[in-house]
Amino acid sequence: MADDRHLLFRRAIARPDAEIDLGHAALTVAEDEYPALKPETYLERLDRLAAAARDLSGENPSVYRLLAAINYVLFTQEGYRGDREDYYDPRNSFLNDVIDRRIGIPITLSVLYMEVARRVGLQLHGVGFPGHFLVKYTGNEGEFVIDPFDGGEVRTFDELQEKLDAVYGGKVPFRSDLLAPVSSRQIIFRMLNNLKAIYLKRENFRKALSVVERLVILDPTSAHEIRDRGLFYLKLEYFPQAMEDLESYLSLAPDAADAEEIRDQVENLKKGGREAALGTGCAGGCLRSFDKFLHCIEPESIYNAPILAFPVIVLGG
Repeated sequence: MADDRHLLFRRAIARPDAEIDLGHAALTVAEDEYPALKPETYLERLDRLAAAARDLSGENPSVYRLLAAINYVLFTQEGYRGDREDYYDPRNSFLNDVIDRRIGIPITLSVLYMEVARRVGLQLHGVGFPGHFLVKYTGNEGEFVIDPFDGGEVRTFDELQEKLDAVYGGKVPFRSDLLAPVSSRQIIFRMLNNLKAIYLKRENFRKALSVVERLVILDPTSAHEIRDRGLFYLKLEYFPQAMEDLESYLSLAPDAADAEEIRDQVENLKKGGREAALGTGCAGGCLRSFDKFLHCIEPESIYNAPILAFPVIVLGG
């Protein structure tokens, strides 16, 4: 099903990670939702935000002065903030909507923050902290962690431990590797996984399929995403495509925990097409695994990111 609908996205990520323009790539995540989207319009708006921060910071500013200027422009002057009322609104995962609405979730606000910082000459790194994406500065003036979801506040280790406790019930101590920087591809992957879980929770399978198509473009060797795409094809009754993906999954992961169930589904498809796929025979029909897949989404959860592959999906901004 992947076609020219994803052309901008393909072009944005078809290069080594170091050469990916994160802001542009993040904007193309919204390509399917907004087919007429012009990323350059929003990139120019990022330029203007950075220009305002640069003017405010003065000549030869320190890192601290640059960060203070970015915080003032984004959170005081422009009013950007984290969406605590409707966290799982899909628009919070589209950078263009975040720029327009001035509201978002941790990962999209972090991309906004990093892209403005890059334009003023400050290199920041994304941090895939469990359940709450963050930004980190490492340089001559030390190392500190910034939370764009909460007005650019600098987080202490104690505060990070509190976030872990909220996720894991006090069972996971803070470790420095939890602040390891993530690549541009990993950031886009996490953005797409958030959308995948949101659409699944809403049972909008067609949009969820579009997201998984892009996840496969991002990592064509991912057995889990190929399997999930096959399950979406199955749910939407694209049976030839479903069979192709599920067979590919079995070739890539023949010893997976769900391999036998997927083999049953493939056999049902081969034997009876639509009737077998939707039937209630020996294995309960080919849609059993899809229903299992759907029902394993944890409602209203912001834990464990990046989102875990099937069968458990949990949201994490």
